[in-house]
Amino acid sequence: MTVTTHPFSGTFVADPVHSSLSFTVTHMMVSRFRASFADVEATAFTSDDGVHIDGSIGVESVSITTPEQFREHVVYGKDFFDARQYPRITFRSTKVDLAPDGKAGVDVELTIKGITRPVQLTGQWIAPVEDLGGRLRGAVTLSATVDRRDWDITWQAPLPKGGDALGTEVTLEAQVELIEQTES
Repeated sequence: MTVTTHPFSGTFVADPVHSSLSFTVTHMMVSRFRASFADVEATAFTSDDGVHIDGSIGVESVSITTPEQFREHVVYGKDFFDARQYPRITFRSTKVDLAPDGKAGVDVELTIKGITRPVQLTGQWIAPVEDLGGRLRGAVTLSATVDRRDWDITWQAPLPKGGDALGTEVTLEAQVELIEQTES
């Protein structure tokens, strides 16, 4: 169910301090590896056909910092993010449903390494409230599970007694605090 009165009337931008995008993947079949991106840009805006959320993520801002050789491979390796050729991950909503009970569903076109695939994210939204500076702030918290191979992130190594070193299912999580954009 889509909210008939749009809670994010006008334009809202992601607060870079209070927003994050992370991913989690199984590592060595025994644990979950989590990393996040610091460079997250997002805009929520309304048009005649509803709310839209678009944005991008800087691949080089991934929280993997050491060891340097590992970081270099994940960020720049052709079987991982290949950031020299594809420095940004982008997303563009095709449908945003904000239900009165706070549930959210957002369908996006997610582009990684020049490959665009549809992704359905689910989660919650919080209607904007006035902050200490008089501007409105709201939030969306969304997640989805995708197969990294759909975006040509293909690195893999077999374990000595069977199984794979890196899972193929990746959980994406976004926590985006949105600030009303006002004219200066």
